[in-house]
Amino acid sequence: MFVAIFVVAGVVYNLFSMRNGLQNEAEQLRGEVRVLQEENKELLRDIEYFENKDNLLKELKSQFNYREAGEGIIIIVPEASSTSR
Repeated sequence: MFVAIFVVAGVVYNLFSMRNGLQNEAEQLRGEVRVLQEENKELLRDIEYFENKDNLLKELKSQFNYREAGEGIIIIVPEASSTSR
């Protein structure tokens, strides 16, 4: 009888250990899901922004110095301050 109680206690201990491990893993996965959901929201905002042709053109011009036919570019370089000379 003592052996049976000992075996059952060992099985119960293993089950609780597995349960704790799975709870920790589940919490970690919930954290990853929260991060991915926030990243997904940012990507959806970017998609919505770039679906507007004007925004796409504005970004194209600012990042790649793109210009349309007949359009010029003026590049303004700030003056060096007296401390950086």
